[in-house]
Amino acid sequence: MKEIQPSLLRIYGEEAAAQQLRYEKLGETFRRSFGREPGDFFRAPGRVEIGGNHTDHQHGVALAAAVTLDTAAAVGRRTDKKLLLKSEGYPDCGIDLSESLAVREEEKGTTQGILRGMAAAFAERGASFEAGGFQACITSNVPAGSGLSSSAAFEILLGTILNEYYYDGRADREELARIGQWVENRYFGKPCGLMDQLASSLGGAVLMDFEDPARPRTEKLDFDLRQAGYTLCILKTGAGHENLTDEYAAIPAECGAVAAFFGKNVLREVPEEAFTAAIPALRETCGDRAVLRALHVYEENRRARAEAEAVREGRIADFLKLVDRSGRSSVECLQNVTPSGAVLHQEMMITLACSQKLLAGEGAVRVHGGGFGGTAEAFVPNEAFPLFKARMETVLGDESVIALRICPAGGTRL
Repeated sequence: MKEIQPSLLRIYGEEAAAQQLRYEKLGETFRRSFGREPGDFFRAPGRVEIGGNHTDHQHGVALAAAVTLDTAAAVGRRTDKKLLLKSEGYPDCGIDLSESLAVREEEKGTTQGILRGMAAAFAERGASFEAGGFQACITSNVPAGSGLSSSAAFEILLGTILNEYYYDGRADREELARIGQWVENRYFGKPCGLMDQLASSLGGAVLMDFEDPARPRTEKLDFDLRQAGYTLCILKTGAGHENLTDEYAAIPAECGAVAAFFGKNVLREVPEEAFTAAIPALRETCGDRAVLRALHVYEENRRARAEAEAVREGRIADFLKLVDRSGRSSVECLQNVTPSGAVLHQEMMITLACSQKLLAGEGAVRVHGGGFGGTAEAFVPNEAFPLFKARMETVLGDESVIALRICPAGGTRL
């Protein structure tokens, strides 16, 4: 393991020593499982959304970042056209590359489905699997259901392995992200956008413009929050995403209804001045909530760009003000915090309100990702973080506040 220490230091910073032990343990698991040494170690990071809440489906702008919580694998080649995975906490799975790699309905929503889809995507691109295959032991510290996109990290991990072993590294990071999204849509059965896979594949903080969603424009940013004096964390609200499909679906549907008023498909195609002039008619046709959600999208696109500009120029105070405004807009206009009709249980709103009270004007807090349940996101002064964590966990429960670091690297062969 000594040979990967420089990579660990670059990726994990002050956490490198602990990560060294983690990879040594992963290597030992591989030896016990397969009776030989692993050939390589790979990893791919989880991600956080920082700006651009619910803008991507309207071909808007978002700011996201990879984090040091990641999915890692010890890998060895095989020569029998088998892909075998032993993932910590999950049943073993595998596929035979000599069999059909077409979508199997019974595999949707499963690890097996993602594995088959990733192999299919590379086979379609001409990857040579003759006498190929691999076996891997996988571990992840990306909490499931945390909103950090564990599925995207897994897809980028597999894509990085297949790209290096059987495609001569010809797929660039953007193509790996597109492959991951395609697999999640087709083989896993989840209609996701491209933001999660792009953030995991590219690494670092990334400004993304989805005007052309198949070929988004991206810009990587140098962003060290800890150095700037703040700790980024997610807060698990205690509310899951179950039974919220209609709430999520209503957001793009209502934004789409506003766009349809102008004969367009998404808000990106509608000039903001035309939208503003038509607000009285839109209220009658689409309803007030749809108008408010469209207002959020237009303003959030500008905020995401302004956040990136503040990061570039090192204006952390301005950046945090923009994050705060983003959070307030999600509450007031986007309205993706409290499920319709919820009275006794408003976990996300309690999380945001208590965080704002503790922060007392310092830092920022906002809903993270889809909203309604899942996680919130806070930027806390470094010196205040221990007390913030302790007090928020009296409200939300033990281990509900998870500190994060932005990771400079995407999917990586160590």
